[in-house]
Amino acid sequence: MLYEIECHDCHQSVVENIIMMLVLCFLALFSLAAANECIPRYFGDGSIVCVCNSTYCDSTPETNVAPRSFLWYSSTKSGRRMDLTVGKMSNTSTSSRTITIDHKLQYQEIKGFGGAFTDSAGINIRNLSETTQENLFNTYFGEDGSRYNIGRVPIGGTDFSTRFYTYDDINKDTLLRNFSLASEDMDFKIPLMQRALRINPEMQFLAAAWTAPAWMKTNDYYTGFGFLKKEYYQVYTDYILKFMDNYKKEGLEMWALSTGNEPSNAYYPINRINAMGWTSSGLGNWVANNLGPSLANSQHNQTLIITVDDQRYALPWSVDLIFKNNLAEKYISGIGIHWYWDSLVPAKVLDITHNHFPDKFLLITESCEGSFPWQNPKVRLGNWDRAESYVTQIIENLQHWSTGWIDWNLALDKTGGPTWINNNVDSPIIVNPETDEFFKQPMYYALHHFSRFLPRGSVRIASKDSSIMFHPLLSVAFQTPKNETVVVIYNRSGSFKEVDLVDSKNGIINLQLAPLSINTVVYSS
Repeated sequence: MLYEIECHDCHQSVVENIIMMLVLCFLALFSLAAANECIPRYFGDGSIVCVCNSTYCDSTPETNVAPRSFLWYSSTKSGRRMDLTVGKMSNTSTSSRTITIDHKLQYQEIKGFGGAFTDSAGINIRNLSETTQENLFNTYFGEDGSRYNIGRVPIGGTDFSTRFYTYDDINKDTLLRNFSLASEDMDFKIPLMQRALRINPEMQFLAAAWTAPAWMKTNDYYTGFGFLKKEYYQVYTDYILKFMDNYKKEGLEMWALSTGNEPSNAYYPINRINAMGWTSSGLGNWVANNLGPSLANSQHNQTLIITVDDQRYALPWSVDLIFKNNLAEKYISGIGIHWYWDSLVPAKVLDITHNHFPDKFLLITESCEGSFPWQNPKVRLGNWDRAESYVTQIIENLQHWSTGWIDWNLALDKTGGPTWINNNVDSPIIVNPETDEFFKQPMYYALHHFSRFLPRGSVRIASKDSSIMFHPLLSVAFQTPKNETVVVIYNRSGSFKEVDLVDSKNGIINLQLAPLSINTVVYSS
């Protein structure tokens, strides 16, 4: 791509510009040489994955951005993956479409991006050779990878386990004498979390229980219309703290603790997923009288509490009801949201929730494709539509106060499992143990375009689109702790689109975006 050099009738300016262009060309050549490019594999109908094995995996190495220049990474439906262009900023607009960046208007601070250390993810990762596993971990957590910095860990089993279990399934063991971690913790969760933490010491972990032991519930069953019995409010709190004690002994402290995964599942008659229901008032009372004070008086008193951990349709009403209990509000720091039914509920409910409780952060705590019965096959290798679903929803949620995004299973097999209730879904990484490979799907890159460039502490800033009608471009902008501006743009059109990024403080970036492309632009602020 060609960028114009402006001459100010001054020999010195010409020389400086020539030197700058030479530097930019060197940086571009060095970056492209240092980066491992995608090795594509095609699955028909334009579906492409990038293949990694024990000796090779594509990467996005660190590249410094020079003053008055920018880095532009692009991934496309046609098969480009994180292609890098190094360009020089201009002083002239070339397009009628503009995205104007305003550093003065700042919004939420980013907490991070990540995925879940489920039993299934651990089983699949451990099915690969040690060297291939290392490439997979670097792909997610390494400096040249996605730089994930949040890991969600289940307390006990989930639907993505090979069996139902909790940590104390002995009936009425109110003293929790039989509490113990499961073999799944020792084999598939703890060692993988420790490995991720070694690669990225900034990793933070969010723990969530799907259900209490069945004997603590009103229906004595792992799923269905069952709630925690009031007489076990403190026993269940002690149960959770024992989990945290055991993980801390393994060097794994919890940054945050959920009040429970998807409690609304208990209200669905046909639901098969491990679940425990809550009423808003019951949850508020439990946090206020048991979980909150017990956590505060424990060795885990720096651990935050996140509530809801359910679909967007629970906002803002469930939060309003929970926080009618002032003590519960005092103990709760954040609100977890799952993305599955976003299409049915407008994003403005996020704004309303933020406006009601501006001191509580919002965080997407679970997301995946292929979860609905009509989505078959569950795993669609190389499918771009699922990447588009990811990037559009990530942008929407970030534009409405979300502080990050946590994906569901870090890795699954080619059927989207294992799952003990046959609740198969898709994943950004699919393992192929028969050939000791893993496939990086377009969904992986949709997340990578954000997580790789938005470290914890980045702040969303205003970005105004010039269009007053339907616009094929979706975008969101940030200021990072390194004083860089990051703009992510998705061109959902099937044709090339020109747009100018206009930053009154730094200059203009003239872009021609490829059809159906995800673009991340980075420049010094």
